[in-house]
Amino acid sequence: MDKPTGKYVGSHPSIKELLKNEQETISSVIDDNQPRELFSEDQLKIAWKQYSLILKEQGLGTFYNALIKRNPIKKSDEIYILQLDSDIQKDYITDHMDDFLQFLRKQVRNYYLTVILEVTIQQDEEKFLTSKQKFDLMARKNPNLHIFKNRFNLDLEY
Repeated sequence: MDKPTGKYVGSHPSIKELLKNEQETISSVIDDNQPRELFSEDQLKIAWKQYSLILKEQGLGTFYNALIKRNPIKKSDEIYILQLDSDIQKDYITDHMDDFLQFLRKQVRNYYLTVILEVTIQQDEEKFLTSKQKFDLMARKNPNLHIFKNRFNLDLEY
């Protein structure tokens, strides 16, 4: 058997060729004739909330909850990050991203807008809490929960 020379000539495409073709496809999706107006973060947030309401009406609760849970994080003028809680949520939302981006781009009149999905790592402290610890955590965010607990005589430890 001969030693490999590293000069294989065959019909299999190289990784560089595949990446080059992918970049060409991406750049062909964005048409140079599309509007590229400057927009404010407030305009984006308004469009973001509008789309979340559309999702709620369509029954896409997972995507809706992801959009309303956190505000978009600005990475640059045309790149924003949507933070998600899990890879499962990311996989689900990835399937619906084209419609979301199309809506946002149309609303802010900038077809170069990009939203990156990013899974955030939860702190271990919040993962394994007792019911009392969960209540205390929520009550720090909303002190009215103490009134609710006392008025209805709720017992949190079970």
